[in-house]
Amino acid sequence: MSDGIVFIDGKYVRPEEARMSIFDSGFVWGDVVYDVTSAWKRWIFKIDEHLERFHQSIEGFRLVSPYSVDEMRRIIAECVERAGLEDAYIKMQMTRGVIPSQTRDPRLGDCQFVAYATPYAWIWGEEKCRNGVNLYLSSIERVSSKAIDQRFKNYDRADLVQSRFEAYDHGCDDSLLCGPDGNLTEGPGYNVFVVRAGKVSTPDSNILEGITRRSVRELCETEGIPYEERKVHPDELNEAEEIFCSTTAGGVMPVTQLDSRLIGNGHKGILTSRIQELYWRKREEGWHGTRVEDVLNG
Repeated sequence: MSDGIVFIDGKYVRPEEARMSIFDSGFVWGDVVYDVTSAWKRWIFKIDEHLERFHQSIEGFRLVSPYSVDEMRRIIAECVERAGLEDAYIKMQMTRGVIPSQTRDPRLGDCQFVAYATPYAWIWGEEKCRNGVNLYLSSIERVSSKAIDQRFKNYDRADLVQSRFEAYDHGCDDSLLCGPDGNLTEGPGYNVFVVRAGKVSTPDSNILEGITRRSVRELCETEGIPYEERKVHPDELNEAEEIFCSTTAGGVMPVTQLDSRLIGNGHKGILTSRIQELYWRKREEGWHGTRVEDVLNG
């Protein structure tokens, strides 16, 4: 299997050949935005929605892209094509680049675009993503969107990393964080949903508004499953009949334990199973997908 292909400095190279400056502000200052989509059976999922969000993140961080949205669209498809992958994890990132020495003026950066396609990755491994994970409700507070707008997908993730360490220290697989207002936000790279009395609820603020989260909402609406986006207090996790998460790198993922305590009977719930099965069946059928060759030949 191919390790993937990287587009950097205007060239397509193997991952081990990709190089960037240690003085890039994305590395030095964390001044970078990114987005992630996937290809499944060579159908790139919601490519235009991901590119739209990526463009919003670029503008939100006051970066200047050297490529148009249409050019980036073709670049990521070309990465998948050159990598020869059926199922791919696709990432785009934009840094402010190297800022001239003796200045700290971010307006002087030379923004750099990087994209790559690698084999599809499951955030917790396929078995746990499909059958259930043990999450820890962290004491680490999620950075406020008043400080860093979480609608813009970025690498300022120190809070998420520390919460993940805390989860590992308690024997769990990953974490959930609350915001400054005490309400539930998200985990490191995924949105969270609670199910009670047949209704799916998910936090509505201080979060990345995930594309897979939008897909869950669409599936619920299609299936007649009550769905709401609102403030979710962390105590509701203890009252939930089911909990699940969503992300590009795993789709719809059951949570079967919280702080090592079983949720329900310790197996993925009926409603979670229904949404998960529908999500992956539709992905197999090319739902909201664009064929790699259609992008390249368009």
